[in-house]
Amino acid sequence: MQARDSLMFITQRPDITFVRGDGSWLYDAEGHAYLDFVQGWAVNSLGHSPRIVREALAAQSERVINVSPAYYNEPMRRLAGLLARLSGLDRVFFANSGAEANEGAIKLARKWGSMKRAGAYQIVVFEDAFHGRTLATMSASGKPQWQDLYEPKVSGFVRVPRNDLSATRRAIGPNTAAVMLEPIQGEAGVVPFSNEFLRGLRELTSELGVLLLLDEIQTGIGRTGRMFHFEHAGFRPDVMTLGKGIGAGVPLAALLAREDVCIFEAGDQGGTFNGNPLMTAVGHAVVQEISRPAFLAEVERNGEYLAARLRALSEELGLGEVRGQGLLLALELRREVASKVVEAALARRLLINSPRPTALRFMPALNVTRDELDQMLGILREAICSVP
Repeated sequence: MQARDSLMFITQRPDITFVRGDGSWLYDAEGHAYLDFVQGWAVNSLGHSPRIVREALAAQSERVINVSPAYYNEPMRRLAGLLARLSGLDRVFFANSGAEANEGAIKLARKWGSMKRAGAYQIVVFEDAFHGRTLATMSASGKPQWQDLYEPKVSGFVRVPRNDLSATRRAIGPNTAAVMLEPIQGEAGVVPFSNEFLRGLRELTSELGVLLLLDEIQTGIGRTGRMFHFEHAGFRPDVMTLGKGIGAGVPLAALLAREDVCIFEAGDQGGTFNGNPLMTAVGHAVVQEISRPAFLAEVERNGEYLAARLRALSEELGLGEVRGQGLLLALELRREVASKVVEAALARRLLINSPRPTALRFMPALNVTRDELDQMLGILREAICSVP
């Protein structure tokens, strides 16, 4: 029995075992090279096995790998200070995954509501949202296939349509503690909220005295050409979560909040590995690199280039819209053939993702080259044309 047969089934996987990665490329056990535009679902922000991550891991592993979260460690404090300075938010709690960070945000909002808003506990969320796979974050999410899964769900989430400010206003009542959303819904097919809606939501939540929680697990850390997506809309949330690209491949996430919202007491929140020096040393190196203005400008330029080339391909082949921002983009196919296109691309050694039956998603490394973008586009065209 091969080792992979001992794995618990959670998803269909192709019969390929990857053994090495370098930048935008993955290599299987037979030595074949695959161009990777999934990158661990936008996790590998600097590509596979980047030098900056290897060096941070090596240097920190020679000093100390893990310290109980009951104590400070140097990399944790360094990274927290850097994130606070870049975001304008005051306090940081580190976690190991985006779902865990979002779970912490839900807890924080509910405790804040219980203490500051007369026991309020409800959180307004949006249709088609995706916030993670813990029980609470699945309950907050809006994936249709999860509707009857793992019942009973965690209660207290009120769902409204996307980009509907009037419906959001009606949903906010005396029991509401917060409104929570992804500025671009990645799992829904890279569907953005408009900047006009986001600014209106910021005004609405401030007016009604509830928290605004931004889930920037997928959009944060340079993915859209700014360090954080909220910068595009010109406002700041009360609470923000980060994950995926912050560790450039290692398990790291963060929950950030305004000072007056940070009301956890001893024992309210924690985690055995949270904020460990090995992961936060990597995070500090990654955030320093990605936050450079020249780096972000290149992400923006490459994002505009890729979007323009995808629009041209769409026009040529009679496909649908191109959505997203920076290097988080989707191409609408107008037919439910996305999974077949993914298979055809894989046969040509290109890794892409289909979050919805009619849509393809592109999440390359943020330091992807123009030549790699062109290679991807050439293979993509072949793959789409090969599907009847």
